Amino acid sequence: MLDRLRLPGFGGWHDDPLWASFYDWSVEHSHVGGALWKLGIGSELSRLYDAAAEIGRQPAGSAVLDIPCGGGVALRGLRPDQGIRYVAADIAQAMLDRTMMAARRSGVADQVEPRIADVGALPFEDGEFDLVVSFTGLHCFSDPHRAVREMGRVTHAGGVLTGSALLNTPPLSHAGLRTIPLRQVGRLSGLLGPSATALEVRTWLAEAGFTDITLEMSGAMGYFRATRR
Repeated sequence: MLDRLRLPGFGGWHDDPLWASFYDWSVEHSHVGGALWKLGIGSELSRLYDAAAEIGRQPAGSAVLDIPCGGGVALRGLRPDQGIRYVAADIAQAMLDRTMMAARRSGVADQVEPRIADVGALPFEDGEFDLVVSFTGLHCFSDPHRAVREMGRVTHAGGVLTGSALLNTPPLSHAGLRTIPLRQVGRLSGLLGPSATALEVRTWLAEAGFTDITLEMSGAMGYFRATRR
């Protein structure tokens, strides 16, 4: 149904849609982008920056998975010569190409390994990563529950899964009302999936073997972090 209703000019995630470029631009331009995030979804863009900074605290030899990497906005947390393995995974080659361009601009390309990957069936071993990050991605997945399960599977015991998602908030709440147009356009264009409520994300994380679960809302955007048992 979504394929038949897909809005012209947006494209799906396989096509490197215009929305992806706008998202990257908004993150890289903190003043204007921050104002747009605040206006559009009531969220503080600085929360994304703070969450991505955890990447830069990983010690040499660590393995990090960024899924979906999109245009590489999480690379802002990666430090040159940090000495980690950073796997940038996405379903679209166009996204990986843009991520590698961003990595070269930031001087971290030597640490970044681009991989085509479907979050519903990740091509990685159990417990392969010390840190898994998934920023503004969960709401794009067609099966977010399965995605959390897979991300949990590839997280090492004692490792961390952290990320953010546009969560389903009560339709008559402030956050719910202001995101109605975004959700409608996103779903008609095939860019947004069913997403989840905060309670569902917490439940899925626990089912996937995570403890010390935190989830904080910033407008309609939920920021989650949990440690794998």
